[in-house]
Amino acid sequence: MATKPTSHITPYFTQDQADQVRAALQAVGHAERYASLSDLVVAATMREIKRLQRKHNDGKPWDPVPAGTARPGRRTRAETAASEDRK
Repeated sequence: MATKPTSHITPYFTQDQADQVRAALQAVGHAERYASLSDLVVAATMREIKRLQRKHNDGKPWDPVPAGTARPGRRTRAETAASEDRK
């Protein structure tokens, strides 16, 4: 079971992405045991973190990074366009 959250991170989704996140939660959240949007987002994020650890850090957790050191906020328009180009 997950521990009680002690930190807050806000992801930003496009409208289409947010619509799909909500739709997935409504359609199968109960069956997949996601009680909230936060449960779904945390589970998906941590699966990706584990993949990145396996790929880039010999499968080990990285040293913690204090809050306030990672760049906050949304991508710039140029970053968003570049990301869309990779899809």
